Amino acid sequence: MTTKEVIQIIDCVECRGLNGALTRAILDLEDQDYARRSHLFHGRYENLYIEADSLPGLRQIVEIALSEAASLLQQAESDLKMGFWLNIMQQGDVTTLHSHDDGDEILSAVYYVQVPEPAGIFRLHHHRQVHEYIPVEGRFMFFDPALPHEVSEHNNEVPRISIGINFGLTNSDDE
Repeated sequence: MTTKEVIQIIDCVECRGLNGALTRAILDLEDQDYARRSHLFHGRYENLYIEADSLPGLRQIVEIALSEAASLLQQAESDLKMGFWLNIMQQGDVTTLHSHDDGDEILSAVYYVQVPEPAGIFRLHHHRQVHEYIPVEGRFMFFDPALPHEVSEHNNEVPRISIGINFGLTNSDDE
C-alpha cells in the first residue's frame, strides 16, 4: 500500500461461505473459560484469543488474510508473522480510539464475520480527517497499524463479529 491509500478493501467470496458455521462456533465459545480475553473497556473484553484450528473456517480465513497481506506488502508469506483475535460486539458496545503501533506491527486488518444492520461503523483517523467504513460480511480491510481507529456504537440485538489481525516481519528484533 502506498501512503496515499488509507485503507485497502478486499472482498472474499470464498470466506463468506465459512461465516455461518464460524459465527455459530464463536457465539458458543463466548462464555467458555478456556479462551484468553484482554482489553476490558466499558464492561466488555474487546479481544478474545483462540487457536486458528479451534473453530470451523477460522484457519482458512487467517491463511487468506496472510496471503493478502503478503501481496499488499510485497513480502513472502514466510517472511510475515501474524496475530489475531475475535471481537464480539453486543448491542450498545463501542470500541474506543486506539492504534496497533506498540510493537513490530507493519500492517493491520479486520475481517467481518457477522454484520447485522445497523452495525458499528469502523472509523479510521488519518491526517485530521475521519474516514468511515460500513462493515460488510466477508470483507477484509487492511490499514496502517499506526492509524488511530475506533468503532461506533453497535445498535442491533444481533452481535457484530469481526477478526482483528496484526502482521509483522518474522525477522524483527521484537521477537
